[in-house]
Amino acid sequence: MARIVMKFGGTSMAGTERIRRVARIVQRQQAAGHEVAVVVSAMAGETDRLVNFCREANPLYDPAEYDVVVASGEQVTSGLLAMHLQALGCKARSWLGWQLPIHTDDAHAKARIEGIDSEAVLASMASGEIAVIPGFQGLSDKGRVTTLGRGGSDTSAVAVAAAVKADRCDIYTDVDGVYTTDPRIVAKARKLKNVTYEEMLELASVGSKVLQTRSVSLAMKEGVRVQVLSSFIDDDAPAADTIPGTMIVSDEELEGLDMERQLITGIAADKNEAKITLTRISDRPGAVAAIFGPLAAANINVDMIIQNIAKDKGETDVTFTVPLADLARAQALLEERKDTIGYYRLLANSKVAKISVVGVGMRSHAGVAATMFRALADRGINIQAITTSEIKVSVLIDEDETELAVRVLHTAYEMDAE
Repeated sequence: MARIVMKFGGTSMAGTERIRRVARIVQRQQAAGHEVAVVVSAMAGETDRLVNFCREANPLYDPAEYDVVVASGEQVTSGLLAMHLQALGCKARSWLGWQLPIHTDDAHAKARIEGIDSEAVLASMASGEIAVIPGFQGLSDKGRVTTLGRGGSDTSAVAVAAAVKADRCDIYTDVDGVYTTDPRIVAKARKLKNVTYEEMLELASVGSKVLQTRSVSLAMKEGVRVQVLSSFIDDDAPAADTIPGTMIVSDEELEGLDMERQLITGIAADKNEAKITLTRISDRPGAVAAIFGPLAAANINVDMIIQNIAKDKGETDVTFTVPLADLARAQALLEERKDTIGYYRLLANSKVAKISVVGVGMRSHAGVAATMFRALADRGINIQAITTSEIKVSVLIDEDETELAVRVLHTAYEMDAE
């Protein structure tokens, strides 16, 4: 018997029939003898609808009241799923974030989980009751409802799994696992049996939409084994234990498996990037700090940075990327500080994409970046910026060449399925 936390996303909970399907999946796990807790998202599109209500009420809405409104989406699905489970003859109870409680800080709309009181829900699970918990929400030390930010239900599920010391956390989505790349772009993409926390963290941060970055970081910190599965399976399909998706585990556990490690684990593409270039900045100490200090103060994340120095003129051009959603704010902020920074022109380009190759095999193999650069050059794809980490190489290219680049690299690293 195992203790399992199951999480179902918005597409899995989108309407009565899908919730009924989820109830049957959960019922099968309990019937197999497992202790089960379930974390649910709001129905697909529901959070967007609630956010729009807040904006219509007051464009400068109070984040604390925003949380009260948007947290209601998960409350609805948790109650409905408990009802469907009861209709199937299961003992089930919904537990709202404040009833466990799930303790968070008071950063409304982007709260972080500080701890979970698990005694009551553990007793409930031990008695054979299925605990149904709304994701995305918690309780501040001031007694106010908080939310964790978009995609926060993944983080909720991992946190609950850590609190109840679950054997694993099964995250059900509309895909049946983590692939070497987006199968809609590369038909020969392969589903991966195992991925390390570090690899999944990199993939999530560079465009893979399978898991929220914070949830992977928390799983790595707490040592929670996470499995990615599809909820869109036939009613007569066997339980998840016998048809695993992708298991996300530690390096140590993966090294113990009898398998050949692939040099590159995955290729991700992200079109939600924008490039900014500031020209003819004075080449002096503090010039770059004058650019990136205000951006950091405005919580605008900067990724790729390139500085070109023209020594004969004492000037430099600085190019960097920001999230596409922050481009307008970044431009406005930099234009306000044009005289302080001392640049000549600000050039912005929103038609770019970041392509990343990720794999722990890079640590012990040379030539990964060279293969990437050569493969792109052979197809005439120009690289505008580069950034690297120990297990990742990312390049910035023209948005129109995204799919071509992904296909070319997937083949270059011999990742195509047979």
